[in-house]
Amino acid sequence: MIDQNGHRNALAAHETPEGGNRPGLFKGCALALLTAVSTPVQAGTLLPVPSGQPVELSNVLLDTNPGELWVRFRFVAPRIGSTVGRITYDVAVIDMEHLCQMLAVPYVAQHKLEPARVVISFSDRPMEFGTSEPDATQFFEAYRLEQSQCIWEGL
Repeated sequence: MIDQNGHRNALAAHETPEGGNRPGLFKGCALALLTAVSTPVQAGTLLPVPSGQPVELSNVLLDTNPGELWVRFRFVAPRIGSTVGRITYDVAVIDMEHLCQMLAVPYVAQHKLEPARVVISFSDRPMEFGTSEPDATQFFEAYRLEQSQCIWEGL
């Protein structure tokens, strides 16, 4: 179902427990809204970041599972990692703060959202929300927005 703002409704997925069964997939009726990114940035567009690494917006997830609205901006950044020659967390965190300020702040304002937190996540490959892949590298940062500024939240 798509609402008047182009937001798609989706239930938040939880990690699959050992054995592969997902009996608690909808536990607590965790509702999240998966949004299609609107202008000026479309999913699949490479975005400029301070490190110069290729970063592509995967999707935006409006997640109410924590009991309040968290807006999750999910990016694919194929060069991140901890080995030599990869973009490490110390460099990626600067890119994440930049994307919070330059993309998340205007997006939240445009859609008249009032999130408790904004989460910026990088993954070295496309991944479905709520799943884990042992070989994947993921970096996350959380921010609160105050007066159109991203304030880092050490969660």
